Amino acid sequence: MASEAASQVSAGALSAIFDETKHQIREPIVQCVQIKPLPPQQNHQERYRAVFSDISNYVQTMLATQLNPVVSSGLLRKGCFVRLKSFQANSVKGKKILIILDLEVLQELGEADKIGEPKPLENKPDEDEKHQPTTISSNGFYGSKIPGAQMQTNTRVPSTRPVMAASHATIYPIEAISPYSHKWTIKARCTSKTNIKTWHNRNTEGRLFSVNLLDDSGEIRATGFNDQCDMLYDTFQEGSVYYISNCRVQIAKKQFTNLNNDYELTFERDTVVEKAEDQSDVPQVRFNFTTIGDLQSVEKDTTIDVIGVLKESMEVSQIVSKTTNKPYNKRELILVDNTGFSVRLTVWGATALSFNALPESVVAFKGVKVSDFGGRSLSLLSSGSMAVDPDIEEAHKLKGWYEAQGRDENFTSHASLLGATTSTMKSDRFKTIAQIKEEQLGMSEEAVYFSLKATVIYIKQDNMSYPACLSEGCNKKVTELDPGQWRCERCDKTHSRPEYRYIMHVNVSDHTGQLWLSCFDDVGRLMMGTPANQLMELLQTDEKAAGDVFQDANCRTWNFRCRAKIDHFGEQQRIRYQISSARPINYSEEASRLADLIESYTVS
Repeated sequence: MASEAASQVSAGALSAIFDETKHQIREPIVQCVQIKPLPPQQNHQERYRAVFSDISNYVQTMLATQLNPVVSSGLLRKGCFVRLKSFQANSVKGKKILIILDLEVLQELGEADKIGEPKPLENKPDEDEKHQPTTISSNGFYGSKIPGAQMQTNTRVPSTRPVMAASHATIYPIEAISPYSHKWTIKARCTSKTNIKTWHNRNTEGRLFSVNLLDDSGEIRATGFNDQCDMLYDTFQEGSVYYISNCRVQIAKKQFTNLNNDYELTFERDTVVEKAEDQSDVPQVRFNFTTIGDLQSVEKDTTIDVIGVLKESMEVSQIVSKTTNKPYNKRELILVDNTGFSVRLTVWGATALSFNALPESVVAFKGVKVSDFGGRSLSLLSSGSMAVDPDIEEAHKLKGWYEAQGRDENFTSHASLLGATTSTMKSDRFKTIAQIKEEQLGMSEEAVYFSLKATVIYIKQDNMSYPACLSEGCNKKVTELDPGQWRCERCDKTHSRPEYRYIMHVNVSDHTGQLWLSCFDDVGRLMMGTPANQLMELLQTDEKAAGDVFQDANCRTWNFRCRAKIDHFGEQQRIRYQISSARPINYSEEASRLADLIESYTVS
């Protein structure tokens, strides 16, 4: 078996990766001869390094975090054979290193002791200064080599001089950037730029601004402080593409960003930012869509992205603000998607006046706020954007679905769901806890909705609320900088106190079993009978009174409207059951529901 595996290994492929004059093997097969965890970093996801051999040579590699499950599951281990599908070559202090972005373990080749006597790949003297690696992905080049690019020489360009585009021999993908990568340049679009903010604490004060940077592989946040804020603020224009190098890479402060990246960048004295001549090869925007069917389980005032087929576009109308007494133009749109739901989305101001998308167009929105006005509705924020018939996979799928069957479908409006919570729910929508588990509701790709009559038997008190911003319509989590100073990064404001909001987990029971449910602030207020702010104060000042609140909330029976959907936690999957709405038992309605249920069992 070892000899068969050895014949499959791509001998010489590792050396060729670092030498453009040699024949390149697109997805080489190599043997894993060592794998170890990297030293742990504070507040940082575990990372692994591996040594791969092609029989002729071996090379040190670092695995991207998305490959952690392959290691933790035991699939990638010493002696196995793998196909390298996506990787980034690098040279650091005379050593050649690969950053592995994607690989496939070839289980059919089994395992073997180290084959052959591979030699280490080492740079020749001064080669580390000259050599620039190529960037390879599963679709060819992950980054792109600039046409006509020349290799850099040992002569370093002073940081005060701009680096010309032709010198960017290699472009790193954003997702490959880490504290372990060096001498990288990214080509990224500035998708947003904050205003200059000032900060103060007991000893110092300063200025800062941040930008979000996007390329094909991901997004990352970058921040400039003080001198770098003054030097670079005017350089960045939203929507433009830049070459950026020589930044400090550090662990992302998640309280200040919602980007999906473990790292963030800080501009430094020798940071180089240059506007790219070719602006067309970097995506304009990156979406994280919520389906229209899932909106009922999204907390009020959350900001999301959504895509749908434009079913209807209303005429422009005006409303007068109660606070400013100014008129505002608005236009209401009806969107539908393949979950079978429709939702009303409002656009404002100049966007409302200029909106001219035709019905049955696919429209993608980035940055819309979820409201509970009339059930669930959406509103495009002033910082949001939209794209009509965008050239993205989700839009093509929706277009195909609508033309094939969606045009004739009857859609459930989120506004109509509001009525469902205040009228008799159909008996076939109610499930017992045993039925929920037996039918494995939520195990499919789509979320499943059901009704449940159950009694609260336990309320988890740990982490049952979070400190939220006081600004109207924000509700983002705030961070305590000093006593009496709670900072909201989204609003760029500091408040003297937070407004606590529920994120509760409760255990409920019926005659068939028990189930854990989660809920947000509106349901939490109803079930606890008091706002989270008051309950948190009681927990600090009067434990007995707080205990009475929990005692009163316990052992109460509710009709719950719930959503079940599978969640992924590393290698594990579990179903999350979330309460969309709750209402006390209406005994007249309950008697009618039970009578209908009994009648359905009557044998004729």
